[in-house]
Amino acid sequence: MLESTVAAIRPLDEAAMAAARELQGRLTKPAGSLGALEPLSVRLAGLAGACPPPLPEPAAVAIFAGDHGVHAQGVTPWPQEVTAQMIANFLAGGAVVNAFARQAGASITVVDVGVATPIPGADEPGDPAGPRLVATNVRPGTRDMTVTAALTRDEARSAVETGIRVAGELIDAGAGILLTGDMGIGNTTPSATLIAAFSGVDAEAATGRGTGVDDETYARKVAVVRAALARHEPDPADPLGVLATVGGLEHAALTGLILGAAARRVPVLLDGVIAVSAALAAAAFAPDAVGAMVAGHRSAEPGATAALRHLGLEPLIDLGLRLGEGTGALLALPVVTGAVRVLHEVATFDSAGVAEK
Repeated sequence: MLESTVAAIRPLDEAAMAAARELQGRLTKPAGSLGALEPLSVRLAGLAGACPPPLPEPAAVAIFAGDHGVHAQGVTPWPQEVTAQMIANFLAGGAVVNAFARQAGASITVVDVGVATPIPGADEPGDPAGPRLVATNVRPGTRDMTVTAALTRDEARSAVETGIRVAGELIDAGAGILLTGDMGIGNTTPSATLIAAFSGVDAEAATGRGTGVDDETYARKVAVVRAALARHEPDPADPLGVLATVGGLEHAALTGLILGAAARRVPVLLDGVIAVSAALAAAAFAPDAVGAMVAGHRSAEPGATAALRHLGLEPLIDLGLRLGEGTGALLALPVVTGAVRVLHEVATFDSAGVAEK
């Protein structure tokens, strides 16, 4: 499945992008007056192979959840059980991502790809119209990457292919855009390690404070990232190997979601540092997958900026967010929709009878 998905990813359609640029030049507005929205609409036309491209709706958020063996190194003060407890909160509709999804009219799918502890209430029937849980647990959390590889290659592949399957299921159900979400206590540490491995930045430049750790814990995080990189020497030309040695199950699954969306020519709106670290892996598998990626926001985590720079993506909003869950992507969703709606609904100078300069 992974190989066939990667093989299906193609470059953006140049003819559709040329048509979108030409249309932008005829709309009743000064050329370039919509700033970043104009090249975004052009790129989405290239992804769809049509001008105008389809409106990016309905939107579907996929929250991949997993735990991390590196938690044992004291990289976060939060107990690991919070991962499962927050999943229960997502399913009950009580998290920030739920509030933003309701505002945006987006669905939420929560995927247990590697949670280590039981999820409270997982066996109870939920609201059919609310968030749904997909149980595809590859293993109960990763191993400690400072001691051994976080995953075997087979486990990493299984997680990637879980993400590909989820992307296909959501698109088959009608989703016009996919949004990345994540949950995993301690997951900013493997995110920083992935970003350093793929982009080449120093461990300190890739590592942030996550949930807001103190100076001592932050220094420990940086040391852990350095130790993992030194132990495994991950090769960015082998993205599956990088995910296996220093990644997380949710990172691998997000990589698959991005690849699956790109193969189906559907945009994927990236959230924060966990998502962009997975996007680096997706780009290593298939460079043309970047054409399907839209950077929703600039996370406060410094590694996110390094990753976006490496991918050549500019974030749509910058609000100092560092929550994850898919919250920043949901806030950016109306911007993406607006960029496409302009091509559908704004009159041209000729049709409106407006004189050009």
